[in-house]
Amino acid sequence: MEKFKRENYLRKIRGFYDDDDIIKVITGVRRCGKSSLMETIAKEIRDKGVPEANIIYIDLDKRGNRSIKTADALENKIDNYKTETGLKYLFIDEIQNVEGFEELINGYRTEGGWSIFITGSNSYLLSGELVTKLTGRYLEFEMFPLTFEEYEEMKQFYGLPVDSQLQVELVNYIQESGFPRTIFLNDLADKRKYVQGVINEIFEKDIRKRVKIRKKDTFEIVRRYIINNFGATTSINNICESLKNNGLDIGKATVSRYIKALVDAKILYECDRFDMKSRRSLSGEKKYYLSDLGFYFASNTDNRINYGPTLENILYVYACAHDCSVSVGRIGKLECDFIIRNREMDYSYVQVAYTIALSEETEDREYRPLEMIKDNYPKYVMTTDYLLQKRNGIRHVNILSFMQTGQEF
Repeated sequence: MEKFKRENYLRKIRGFYDDDDIIKVITGVRRCGKSSLMETIAKEIRDKGVPEANIIYIDLDKRGNRSIKTADALENKIDNYKTETGLKYLFIDEIQNVEGFEELINGYRTEGGWSIFITGSNSYLLSGELVTKLTGRYLEFEMFPLTFEEYEEMKQFYGLPVDSQLQVELVNYIQESGFPRTIFLNDLADKRKYVQGVINEIFEKDIRKRVKIRKKDTFEIVRRYIINNFGATTSINNICESLKNNGLDIGKATVSRYIKALVDAKILYECDRFDMKSRRSLSGEKKYYLSDLGFYFASNTDNRINYGPTLENILYVYACAHDCSVSVGRIGKLECDFIIRNREMDYSYVQVAYTIALSEETEDREYRPLEMIKDNYPKYVMTTDYLLQKRNGIRHVNILSFMQTGQEF
């Protein structure tokens, strides 16, 4: 079956296909599509006329490769391939399974004639030895589960039904998750069972192996708490206090360690708060967003959607997938949902709400923080409204149309 092309990521990597001095590192939460992306890259290289023998693809999660746990075993596997003259393309999926892979990969890079692509599912891939030995010699390309526009495009690509009403598609996207595999499952319960399986896989492969968790039940309580409160401003102190009020006395160091494990496994993303008057980041309080909303809905029996944090989460992932950095802005006592910096280092200020059509008070609440910002960078109020407001040069846009057409900030 032909694969759906994740063009948003391919266009970032294509310029480096033939570079043998830079290792291409594709990171992202498990099951977000990294393997499919590498297979697409391999196909594009093959379609350019590169000999099949010079394209070496090793999936370390596949049966037959699971015994490859050391750098020596991986080197033997690679060297057993019979290649032809010319540039060789080496693809290794889930390379963090191999102890000491950093020196081996650096050796192939130093040798020259190898264009190297590797994937990994957690932040440990880009820590320690890899960073020390390969600073300036690798580029990270971070992947996310499907964004809203990719979700629609992929369904269309495979001939699956797409509702003509964007609001209906939004609800489908929120409840079904953005993991590509779930698109092919018909039943919502099956989709959520799949995401629950991803959660279990991440715990076993990316967390338990790296973090000493003596009490899994305690870890699960912290995980559920932070996932259930995605998009809320919080701090380690607040989390500990809230858990204590519910009869759970968990130390700050433990909570902090567990949250870091969830961030390293790319289930969670930290969004720092930025004071716009002092132009400094605020320590302590943060917001946490999910790499995929399926992590929330697969863990909860309540299907109700709180559109405030949900739309924020969707836009946060959308912005990150389009190479933007994101923070939360504080302006005096008011808060701007997002300060977004794009690839050109230009800024945008964004307020996100389901609607501002209900009352003037609702409208004022969304516009007031943006009206206090005095620079000339673009300012957006993003809602699901189709009747758009005009006020003080601030752009009121429909968030679904903005994402569906792949617009950038």
